[in-house]
Amino acid sequence: MVASRRGKPDIDWEAAGLDGADAVLHLAGENVAQRWTPAVKQRIRDSRVLGTRNLIEAIARAQQKPKVLVSASAIGFYGRRGEEVLTESSAAGSGFLAEVCQGWEAEAERASALGLRVVKLRIGFVLGNDGGALAQMLSIFRLGLGGPLGSGRQWMPWIHVDDVVGMFVRAATDDSATGVWNAGSPNPVRNSEFTKQLGAALHRPVFFPVPVFALKLGFGEFGAHMTDSVRLMPEAAIKAGYQFRFPEIGPALSDLIR
Repeated sequence: MVASRRGKPDIDWEAAGLDGADAVLHLAGENVAQRWTPAVKQRIRDSRVLGTRNLIEAIARAQQKPKVLVSASAIGFYGRRGEEVLTESSAAGSGFLAEVCQGWEAEAERASALGLRVVKLRIGFVLGNDGGALAQMLSIFRLGLGGPLGSGRQWMPWIHVDDVVGMFVRAATDDSATGVWNAGSPNPVRNSEFTKQLGAALHRPVFFPVPVFALKLGFGEFGAHMTDSVRLMPEAAIKAGYQFRFPEIGPALSDLIR
């Protein structure tokens, strides 16, 4: 959402682009799923925190401001939480991703002082066909080499891409929507169950668990977070009456794997 010239944000140009818009849907951010070098971590933080700050500054300069900002956030807000059931009122976790998400959300919330309705979606593990983690996993699972990550007991807060889109649209168009929404299925599963369902959808065995040390070897610091347990519940969306298109993992995977 942040336009730039010669590597610097052009806030006036961006403000002109936002002028008269009904809603702003903000999803910009550096890909988290990569090896975290110091430079990558800086890009992850800046793309979310500074990027959102620049967006809010552009909104502030717009002559006719949007009515609503729907900003992405992420389940990294909660950190590693084991068996704890996490709703929108749950406290923030600790660590790099939690700190980034807190800064990200704080910048987005500044839009409320400009008169905008603000909704922040803490997005879980998105299942979709166009790239992302699922696409990377499919090639391995199709060879019959897939398996759970670590013990497989960690909770996996998945969501079908159609429901991510649905939540953004609902948050933008429902005047009663405000604050934080957890963007995850109402039926999170353990990683072992996800692995089982993915193997079933592909008609492949799932015999090869991936040890934690291998994840750390391959992905460094990020690899240590690949077995984080986040038992997410989308309480706000459910209370708002949002109807999930894919509330169950089996049908969600079957829809995507054809």
